Amino acid sequence: MSTGQRTAAPSAVAGSLPPTRSARSAVEIFVWSRTGVWLAALLALLTLEPLRNPRAGRWDDPPLTHDLGAITDVRARWDSVHFLRIAKHGYTAAAGSFYPLYPAIVGVLGRSFRGHYVLAGIVVSLVSTLGAFVLLERIAEQRLGAAGARRAVLYLALFPMALFLQAVYSESLFLFLCLAAFALAESGRLAEAGVAAGLAILTRPVGIALLPPLALIAGRRAWRLATVLPVAALYPLYLWWKLGDGGAFARSEGTWHRHLSPAGPFGGIWDSLRAGWAGVRQIASGSNAHVYWSAVSPADSTPLRTATLNLELLAFLLLFVALAVLAWRRFGAPYGLFSTLSLAIPLSVPSSRWPLLSLPRFGLAIFPLFLALAWLGGRPRAHAAIVALSALLLGVFVTQWALWDWVA
Repeated sequence: MSTGQRTAAPSAVAGSLPPTRSARSAVEIFVWSRTGVWLAALLALLTLEPLRNPRAGRWDDPPLTHDLGAITDVRARWDSVHFLRIAKHGYTAAAGSFYPLYPAIVGVLGRSFRGHYVLAGIVVSLVSTLGAFVLLERIAEQRLGAAGARRAVLYLALFPMALFLQAVYSESLFLFLCLAAFALAESGRLAEAGVAAGLAILTRPVGIALLPPLALIAGRRAWRLATVLPVAALYPLYLWWKLGDGGAFARSEGTWHRHLSPAGPFGGIWDSLRAGWAGVRQIASGSNAHVYWSAVSPADSTPLRTATLNLELLAFLLLFVALAVLAWRRFGAPYGLFSTLSLAIPLSVPSSRWPLLSLPRFGLAIFPLFLALAWLGGRPRAHAAIVALSALLLGVFVTQWALWDWVA
């Protein structure tokens, strides 16, 4: 089958989404997986409290993150502080890189919850996750059948970074909006798809990766996607009105040592390979005596830890690239293009300290990767291996998260 035939295939079969009976598996997986992750985080927090990061006080802001006790507070770490601060107090120039839709919804809901902003953030994330699971299963069922669709949702639920789906982070809302944009476009509702894409861009800047694949789906009717423009323009207009700087969202990226690579995504790839090779040399030395990746100070992270993290990030990148290629070949150009662009954008703005900073978390919202993984998991042994490895790593990362160790 040619690329063009694969591109057109979804439009031929997606006049409407499958019946809602397919939502049953998604709801079941949502309930037990989110409950399990929550309990695991609480167990780690309460039993391993002496191992809590001694520097957590540098990043935590108790008036913001402490709400109803450990049951909610364990879902607010790291960037949650920024989202909660925006939700409660509004924007400053330094916060411009956190896009507004998620904190705006959390702010409205938090005030209706009488100031319980952490609880509001968790509710927004969980509702968005449930919607994302249902949409992913319906989209996957068209291409993989009922069993394959269930695998896709299961692999997403157990993905090592799936802990962010119920955290006070914007990942779940962004994932839901990306799935909604694809589902609407494939059902011919292009104006609504444009609005969904605009809302995705208001959630995270990488939402712009939706536009080329949606245009491929729309074909000659791509002009109907123009509804994205007034929606996406709301944020820079707001920053211009509030701060007098409509480009504050771009300038604040420097806080995370990110820079625009003149080589585009190849710059990020090259830096990650350099960091990975330094990691191999560091681990081979078996010592912290010599620093092979000097971009990260030993005062912030021991050299062996830095080496392990850089190699971990590189492994995720290699996995994502392989799955993106498979998604393009199996499910068509729109799905492959969305995956490729979603990886290329963060690779084009690497961090000078950690070249692949947060890339595993970003992969959580690249839903075609889970379609590709579900196709690979069609054999029992492959399925068992994927579930076992994912669940193991998820448990490790949930523990790190609960103890204020950096996870992304």
